[in-house]
Amino acid sequence: MSDAVFGADLFSELDSLQRQMAGLFGGFPSSIRSGRFGAFPPVNIGSTDDSIEIVAFAPGLKPEDLEVSIDKGLLTIGGERGATFGDDSPDSRRYARERFVGAFRRVIELPQSCDPDKVQARYANGCLSISVGKREASKPRAIAVE
Repeated sequence: MSDAVFGADLFSELDSLQRQMAGLFGGFPSSIRSGRFGAFPPVNIGSTDDSIEIVAFAPGLKPEDLEVSIDKGLLTIGGERGATFGDDSPDSRRYARERFVGAFRRVIELPQSCDPDKVQARYANGCLSISVGKREASKPRAIAVE
């Protein structure tokens, strides 16, 4: 038999331990090119034969609130998300605040196959979709066998 004694809710204890470990190590990236755990805005990154596709989830912003740039193989997404309901009222009492407020910046390293002259960005329904085209030399091609 084990001498270990746990509280009434083992899963709660494990969840607490996981949060402590994530804080200690700065979280675990979901991929090599993603940033730290809990970074804003969260992103999904994928690729097709013709492009690298990035979707940043940033609800509550306007297109003019976002800045997107590319330099030396680094794609930067930045901006600022303002306060919302009740944050500026002296009479309000905050019990919890889970929504990120303030300036943000994400930097994503792009593969060398990307062409910085072929970038398109569009924002709709809280999602910033960025498509970075690949260089012609890096695209897959069929080789005829003689």
